Amino acid sequence: MTLAQSPLSPRIDELWERRDALGPADREARAEVVDAVDLLDSGVARVAAVDPATDEVVVDERAKRAILLSFKVLEMTESTVGGFHHHDRMPLKERLDGVRVVPGAIARWGSYLAPGVVLMPSFVNIGGYVDAGSMGDTWATVGSAAQIGRNVHLAGGSGIGGVLEPPNAAPVVIEDDAFIGSRSMVVESARVRRGAKLGAGVILTRSTRVFDAETGDELPRGEAPAWSVCVSSTRVKTFPGGEFGMPCLLVLKRLPEGSAHDKLALNDILRDHGIAA
Repeated sequence: MTLAQSPLSPRIDELWERRDALGPADREARAEVVDAVDLLDSGVARVAAVDPATDEVVVDERAKRAILLSFKVLEMTESTVGGFHHHDRMPLKERLDGVRVVPGAIARWGSYLAPGVVLMPSFVNIGGYVDAGSMGDTWATVGSAAQIGRNVHLAGGSGIGGVLEPPNAAPVVIEDDAFIGSRSMVVESARVRRGAKLGAGVILTRSTRVFDAETGDELPRGEAPAWSVCVSSTRVKTFPGGEFGMPCLLVLKRLPEGSAHDKLALNDILRDHGIAA
């Protein structure tokens, strides 16, 4: 996304150029930044999205600048929610229309939660975008600027990494209908394409090598293919000191396009290989 296409004010770019001189006393700058982050909070703006024409992840750098500027111009304040006391620059999210939030869940202002989202005790950071029908299970984490599609299940303890700097770095994108298994970690601009299912404990980074178990073919790095079941594996590599197993992502099975979430069917596929979901 070019800066001209961003829904945020160009004033953010001017503030960015003199960011080192800004602080909480700069009330005019603060008002500009708050307005920008409010647009992220409402879903009018977002840090990144997949361009349907090119299938590329497009980043709104101005949105990332607004988030980073908020840490410069907001002052530390104390707040309470029930018996919990907070001391932070960033308030908690208040816009929760149609969202189910279980006690213990935390979403920061500047994150977007679409109607129909369910948050068990979990965490969504500023700039995170969680689309309709998705669920963050217990101790799941959505990092800064991470983009979560529709009808995604983030299983217990899964971690979706955040990225704010450098400004042009693409965040993690989890597309519609994906399943992220328990204690899996998706970080460093990795991408889980539509309908992909990750088994428990998968580590997926931008540089992770990906292989098809049926053909042996190497697939694009850092991506779980659409409508596939993927697990962590190792690939033997020879070093001066011997042969060692290097981590990779293994595509076990291809699913019919449009397959609905079926936890029992996924469990059966993974259990055939001695793996949990």
